[in-house]
Amino acid sequence: MANTSAFGETSASLHSHAPAASAVKLASLGLIMGASLLGNASLSLLLVKDSSLHRAPYFFLLDLCLADVVRSAVCFPFVMASVGSGVGGSAWPYSPLSCKIVAFLSVLFCFHVAFLLFCVSVTRYMAIAHHRFYSKRMSPCTCAAVICMVWTLSVAMAFPPVFDVGTYKFVSEEEQCTFEHRYVKANDTLGFMLMLAVVVGTTHAVYVKMLCFVYDHRKMKPAQLVPAISQNWTFHGPGATGQAAANWIAGFGRGPTPPTLVGIRQASHPGNRRLLVLDEFKTEKRIGKMYYMITLTFLVLWAPYISACYLRIFVRGAPVPQLYLTAAVWMSFVQAGANPVVSFLFNKELRMRLRACFSCCLGTQTPMEPYCVI
Repeated sequence: MANTSAFGETSASLHSHAPAASAVKLASLGLIMGASLLGNASLSLLLVKDSSLHRAPYFFLLDLCLADVVRSAVCFPFVMASVGSGVGGSAWPYSPLSCKIVAFLSVLFCFHVAFLLFCVSVTRYMAIAHHRFYSKRMSPCTCAAVICMVWTLSVAMAFPPVFDVGTYKFVSEEEQCTFEHRYVKANDTLGFMLMLAVVVGTTHAVYVKMLCFVYDHRKMKPAQLVPAISQNWTFHGPGATGQAAANWIAGFGRGPTPPTLVGIRQASHPGNRRLLVLDEFKTEKRIGKMYYMITLTFLVLWAPYISACYLRIFVRGAPVPQLYLTAAVWMSFVQAGANPVVSFLFNKELRMRLRACFSCCLGTQTPMEPYCVI
């Protein structure tokens, strides 16, 4: 009788605290959704409005922000509805088909971030280690092709479970529609979780390779050209004509055009230069740092939930504490609003452009430098 009464008191206590817990969940998720919509929409507007940011790294950042806006506007309200509709818990108030659609979108956006961050890591390594190739090939059309490929892969990963009965369903412990992760012999979600882990791990491996490249070249100094100046281009010895041509092309020559270069037009557009100079190296390295922090934030915020999923898959009937699971799910929601914070925190150019945009909106004029360093 004592045990029965104690159990009844515990159940009554949990039932009495359920409305307060639901209110806290609703308030926190509403704050996450509002911050995500405001931050991602502001950053997207800045990337679209400022023509100086129309470059390959920021095209990928724009795609990330727009995906987070759609995730926050479409998926989060359904989670709030499920939290608020249950009596003493959560429940799905809509049809099973809508649950599958919401679960499909949630998984789609998760894989989209993972695949896109992997592609960005490859482009960052190319920008550092093979800048000549990167400058020639990474055009807006190439960026659009990469983004389309990422969305295609994400749909391919998220769409098959729609036809599998019972794979996408409402999980009351997580208060959302998503994969139903059960024991490995009960369903086939292990392949999807392994693919996500492999993509995230490979992304970090690419950044480690880029870090090793930068470390190996840390002692390199930019070459300093000491020109040999001549008034009449009379150089003596082997390679004399080539030396005169090199000096004239670099702008150090004085006097008439060398005979070997008559009829050859000097390049007048500095943008045609494809060599990675020291300032460009620093710029690419800092953009790579920003994207690595976005990747690291994604890993940190999703790691608790992924760990709980693997525990359910490999351990039959594994007891996952409800408080831990709720915190892990809410951390995965926070990831939708983390990218703008990380981007503005680790990118000086975005901060400068944001201040300039606000100054223009307020009607004040601020002197702009002819160039800026990220």
